[in-house]
Amino acid sequence: MYGLLIAFVDYIPGMPIFDCKFVGLKHFKDFVFNPSFLQLLRNTLAMSLLSLTIGFVAPIIFALSINELPHKHYKKIIQTTSYLPHFISWVVAGSMIFMMLSNEGIVNDILMRLNLIAKPIPFLTNGKYYWVIYTLANIWKGIGWSAIIYLSAISGVDMELCEAGATDGMGRWGMVRHVIIPTILPTIVILWILGIGGILNAGFEQHLILGNASTQNYWDVIDTYSYRYGIQLGYYSIGTAVGLMKSVIGFALVYITNRFCRKHLGTSAF
Repeated sequence: MYGLLIAFVDYIPGMPIFDCKFVGLKHFKDFVFNPSFLQLLRNTLAMSLLSLTIGFVAPIIFALSINELPHKHYKKIIQTTSYLPHFISWVVAGSMIFMMLSNEGIVNDILMRLNLIAKPIPFLTNGKYYWVIYTLANIWKGIGWSAIIYLSAISGVDMELCEAGATDGMGRWGMVRHVIIPTILPTIVILWILGIGGILNAGFEQHLILGNASTQNYWDVIDTYSYRYGIQLGYYSIGTAVGLMKSVIGFALVYITNRFCRKHLGTSAF
């Protein structure tokens, strides 16, 4: 917490914070009125919203699908295989994505063999594909790990309710809709509330690995800006100011979302 004071001074490395010149909200204003601020905000919100919608729903569907598998042996194999990518670093994952999506990669090769395209599609150098690639890469890397929480919640479903539903002639879809989903809804709501707090966190490792100069208008987000100015260029005050602003906004969003969910859904994180 003491280090947050760096955001309000012109910090010089090695000098005590209280000996640095106090500038108040100068670094916050410089960031907000930066010509690239709107582009950074657009990219950050776009990719975060994709993660909060498609990326958030995917593990739930995956967990429900695994739960419906009839054989426990197959369940264990699929679950173990699905969360292995979580332990792969983004450097390795990025290399795999480059190998698949490059002009000579397997995706373009398959599309050309099927005569769906006449020439390779520049997935990695055309910005309009970047948000899709980012979202799919995040889902592939995190879907299995995230599904563990939902599978744990599903294991707590009251079997008497399932038996009653089966007696009433409720099919598998009806069981999922009227028994399983209502049971795990508190878990879904709490994770969604916490996810809202990270809406300004669109990551930076993925972008530094997958992004390039030709797609920078689509991958440059608040985190990469903070990393570029705060770490690479040594403007620690700007990096700290951006991080503090994100934290304050994230806390406010979590508080508001939590109150909304407590009032309308009867579930809250606190």
